[in-house]
Amino acid sequence: MHDEPIRCSIEDGVATVTLNNPPLNLVTLELTATLDRLLDQLAADRNVRVMVLTGHGDRAFCAGSDIKEFPELTEPGVVLERKLNQENVTYSKVDDFPKPTIAAVRGLAFGGGLELAVCCDLIVVEDDARLCLPEIKLGVFPGSGGTVRVTRRIGEGRAKEMMFLGEPIDAQTALAWGLVNRVVPKGTALEAATGLARRLADQPNIALQLCKRAVDLSFDGTEDAAIEGALALSGEAFATEDCKEGVRAFFAKETPRFTHS
Repeated sequence: MHDEPIRCSIEDGVATVTLNNPPLNLVTLELTATLDRLLDQLAADRNVRVMVLTGHGDRAFCAGSDIKEFPELTEPGVVLERKLNQENVTYSKVDDFPKPTIAAVRGLAFGGGLELAVCCDLIVVEDDARLCLPEIKLGVFPGSGGTVRVTRRIGEGRAKEMMFLGEPIDAQTALAWGLVNRVVPKGTALEAATGLARRLADQPNIALQLCKRAVDLSFDGTEDAAIEGALALSGEAFATEDCKEGVRAFFAKETPRFTHS
């Protein structure tokens, strides 16, 4: 179980990607590089319609970076060159993954682990999960997109509270703040995320991809530009065979048979 830092399986259109660095699935340079290569493969794989990201074991989705690597990274510029630049490229590939993504969180999602989870479209956590951005206690702050992606989810005030204090929040607080989408009983996060992923895999995949791009436009420019871009994407969706099938099934009072292409 320790030979590969990332494991992946594909079934029924769902790719399950598992961080495999137990017991806490810490982010290492090797894990980041392996995840980066895998994301390219999965994005291009037509058999993959949804991706679920999870961690091995029940102690942590991911408890952040392996601090044992930090002493070699403290000289000016070194951390960017050796760690953060590549980490941000890889995390952005999760954020920009063309198909829907779901994080299944057990135990801890700390630091870079939470920064990775919030790259996913949806987050499912177990009811005893704890989420935290503790970097300030090491004299730094979240450097892999968390200052942007967490803030977009929960707002400036709550994001600053998490980052300034570096204290964990529980699953129910994370749900109330909008940081996560669903809280499920202990031991069921992966099952719940996989069930949700299979529902998405049965949906018209092109429309889901276009919808994801349209929502993301709302963060990338002015309101008018986002609406204009979403309008163009909507036109693409209406021109698909899945749209024709959806309309046909509606009038026939049947379940649509989407192509999932």
